[in-house]
Amino acid sequence: MNPGSRRDHDKFCRTEGWTPARNARGKKASHHVTYELPLPDGRVLRTRISHPVNAATYGVSLWAHILREQLDVTEAEFWACVKDGSIPSRGSAPAPPEDALPAGLVWQLIYSAGVPEADVARMTRDEAIARMNEFWAKPPEG
Repeated sequence: MNPGSRRDHDKFCRTEGWTPARNARGKKASHHVTYELPLPDGRVLRTRISHPVNAATYGVSLWAHILREQLDVTEAEFWACVKDGSIPSRGSAPAPPEDALPAGLVWQLIYSAGVPEADVARMTRDEAIARMNEFWAKPPEG
């Protein structure tokens, strides 16, 4: 294993498009350079680089932890990104099932029409649309 430096770590994050993370008050963290990367599967990766961002290299075990737990890449993917600008493949968001109800329709069924969530989960698209049409066709109560 060839441990990277703080500078390599920072270059990897900037090259892949990680964004600087904010602290609880909305300001940049000051004791570490902290980055976040939302992934297509919904996870958000977070990594920290100690100040100063320089050529100091990491120890082998810390480096293995950073690659595995924080960056979620192999050593080869890391170095390809740093040296060649090759962005690691992070996959893509799973496609919704063809018969999935649109989120806006689900929201309206539950919160406007008052249909229990369990009932909405069992509905087909045609049933959901018919139920909303019934709701909209009724005169307002009051």
